[in-house]
Amino acid sequence: MNSVSWYGSLVVAEDNPDDRLLFEEAWSEAGLAQLHLVNNGEELMDFLCHRGNYADSTQVSKPDLIVLDLRMPKKNGYEAIREIKAHPDLRTIPVVVLTTSTSESDVNRSYDLGACSYLSKPNSFEQLVELVKVLNHYWFETVLLPNDQS
Repeated sequence: MNSVSWYGSLVVAEDNPDDRLLFEEAWSEAGLAQLHLVNNGEELMDFLCHRGNYADSTQVSKPDLIVLDLRMPKKNGYEAIREIKAHPDLRTIPVVVLTTSTSESDVNRSYDLGACSYLSKPNSFEQLVELVKVLNHYWFETVLLPNDQS
């Protein structure tokens, strides 16, 4: 299944360089495009708000989906979700938590802050490729996302 439809863009906030590389490879393996990777929650907010290295808004468009880890330096996933959901121009972007934690308190807190989904990181590259395909199918082919032209 290498001819997956693609209609949106995704930004992934992940501090682990190995996990970022695996996610990028899985995204490529699944035949998808429009993936942006950032290193932490602070860089995610810069990306979303066109600040710092992302100040040139012609190079960076607003993503249709955000996938983020919870445990990141500078600004963790909880802080990022809180800031995204409080921002009038960002709050409608779905946020999917992808983390190693399966703690009930982490799951509950993520949903309380406004996450749309909570996923545990897969144990193998093959499982990650399948997860990426499921993410793409669900978020870009199945559900209707807000059409925000800002």
